[in-house]
Amino acid sequence: MNRTAIVYLVSLAAFLGPFTQTIYTPILPEVTKDFGTSSFLVNLTISIFTFFLALMQMVYGPLTDTKGRRNVLLVGVFLYITASLGCFFSNSIYFLLVFRALQAVGIAAGSVVAATVIGDLFEGNARGKAMGTFQMMVSLGPVVGPIVGGFLGGRFNFHSVFLALVLVGLLIWIGNFIFLQETKPEKQSAKSFRLRDFITILRHRTGLSIILLGFIQYYAMYNFLVFLPGILTERYGLSAEEKGIAYLAMSCMIVVGSFIGGRIQGHWEDRHIILATSYLNVASILLFLIVSRISIPLLLISIMLFGLFLGTSLPVQTTLLTYVFQANRSTAIGVYNFFRYMGMAFGPMIGSLLFSLGGYALVYGFADIVFLVFSLLLTARVMRMNRHTPSV
Repeated sequence: MNRTAIVYLVSLAAFLGPFTQTIYTPILPEVTKDFGTSSFLVNLTISIFTFFLALMQMVYGPLTDTKGRRNVLLVGVFLYITASLGCFFSNSIYFLLVFRALQAVGIAAGSVVAATVIGDLFEGNARGKAMGTFQMMVSLGPVVGPIVGGFLGGRFNFHSVFLALVLVGLLIWIGNFIFLQETKPEKQSAKSFRLRDFITILRHRTGLSIILLGFIQYYAMYNFLVFLPGILTERYGLSAEEKGIAYLAMSCMIVVGSFIGGRIQGHWEDRHIILATSYLNVASILLFLIVSRISIPLLLISIMLFGLFLGTSLPVQTTLLTYVFQANRSTAIGVYNFFRYMGMAFGPMIGSLLFSLGGYALVYGFADIVFLVFSLLLTARVMRMNRHTPSV
């Protein structure tokens, strides 16, 4: 099987994480009613999935470096399929919570292994292009998830969503079982994991720069996901369907940006792409602050620009990590993903506190200032870097 097909195959496993995270968000009220439980516990099924998805990045990274890529992915996806079947048969919210956690524990392997396999198979510009495809597939997850979940939930009961996940997971497992060969370099020794490997990555100038950038990007993005509906409702009186179009616009631009980011590597220096997109993200958040009260078209333009620049940056980040950390690239990807997911978690929490103190202006103003500070720190690091070092 050719390498391009392998990229899509492992990227589909990575796609399943965010896809599963959001697939039944449109039918949460139906889940609440069916189980006769509180909205808090139903919302917890989303949060617990995100928490374990983040936590397991730190586990699968070292495992993939020491045990290899293929077996880790197959075991992870198999656990995901079993847990999805458990979700389908769950007859109480508490069983659903347990199986949602196990879903995340399993499918968390997808994004770590996919990025590592791409790093193993490709070099140079080809690696950047493959990373663009990988990030594009991952970005499609939260876009396609609610659409599929809404369709299935509207025509069947919500349990059908989990049956669909079982079938999709099974197809992806079979595809990887048949076609994915072990890609871990033979010359790479199977050294045991040491806790200080995490510290080494976080102390590395490039590693820490990319990890912090990923954190603030996802912190800002989840501020949009959580607080944008309130703005669209309170200021413009949009319906649920109309608010969904606004989300779709930003999400589609993340996908487009991921495609572009994978293609422009090699034409521009990676460090320049990351710096440019960072400052453009800062500018797009500022634009949103200015125009969000003026008109819907201008608001949409601002969030689409944010999505475009975010997406363009993502493939460059993972490409650089796989180059800088050759021997333990899976561990580096795991740490990077963990901090991105922490950005997802902290965005709504800190944003809610800021909203209670100063409304939407404080929420987005704080995010923009922190993003600017991170960008300035990133610039300072780049200025000190050796021009010949393939890092930011």
